[in-house]
Amino acid sequence: MNRLLYLRARIMSTTDPEPSAPPLRKPPWIRIKLRSRPDVDAERTRDIVRRKSLHTVCEEAACPNLGECWAKRHATVMILGDICTRACAFCNVKTGRPGTVDPDEPRHLAEAVGELELRHVVITSVDRDDLADGGASQFVGCIEALRESSPASTIEVLTPDFRNKEGAVEAVTRARPDVFNHNLETVPRLYRRIRPGANYRHSLDLLAQVKRLDANVFTKSGIMVGLGEEHDEVIAVMEDMRAADIDFITIGQYLRPTPRHATVERYWTPEEFDDLKQTADEMGFSMVSCSPMTRSSYHADRDFELLRARRLAELEIGGV
Repeated sequence: MNRLLYLRARIMSTTDPEPSAPPLRKPPWIRIKLRSRPDVDAERTRDIVRRKSLHTVCEEAACPNLGECWAKRHATVMILGDICTRACAFCNVKTGRPGTVDPDEPRHLAEAVGELELRHVVITSVDRDDLADGGASQFVGCIEALRESSPASTIEVLTPDFRNKEGAVEAVTRARPDVFNHNLETVPRLYRRIRPGANYRHSLDLLAQVKRLDANVFTKSGIMVGLGEEHDEVIAVMEDMRAADIDFITIGQYLRPTPRHATVERYWTPEEFDDLKQTADEMGFSMVSCSPMTRSSYHADRDFELLRARRLAELEIGGV
């Protein structure tokens, strides 16, 4: 067995302290919209993604909002292949030895965006610890291809942590995405169990670094709840995000992709999400998306328009 696959299996087998305990039943507010028949636009989205040999995090991470988003022709493209070098306990993306980087991927992405007529493009990737730059140059290539082919489209990148990849964050920031997103995922106490191979402080510093490099780039980050975190720990992460000058925060309920993954310790109620949103607003985030079904790129186009409008309003009030 590949060593990375072996490590993933070990992590998954030790994630849950009581593997025999029955899983929690989903509460009524966790509702995934199912369609009784195939949606024409969703099928068209699927066809375009297939023809261009692209991967999407929608499929690979088993996103519960896939049907709704694809029906609106919104898909989050996952570049650099579909095999990750990390083994996070919450993630459904395969772990193993990745293949070579496809030099035509930026062109294929740009063509797909043109066919889908996307106004806002979200690009994410697997972790590529095997690459010298962690895949930063592929992000840059994709941004440049999109700027050339779809200059009116705005671009959001959701990057890995580029840990120990000197110059990677600088390279992607210089390419001027409209939004630079990197998810903290969970509270620091749970990192060793939920996000092995990552470092909370490093991820936070990455986002602060982006702002230092280019204050005009919107920064964004998100976490999941339901993995065993305490309320005060979530508030502390939100405070850390504001201290790092992060513009946009997302908070959603963790849903277990398969029985091999970390269990759902509890389901946060809609009222608790409302309270977190109110707290985030009071902290001064420019944009907050906080609900049980919130995901990092869910309604990203709509949220970006709101975020940009608020920034312009703030500049007008400040007389800039």
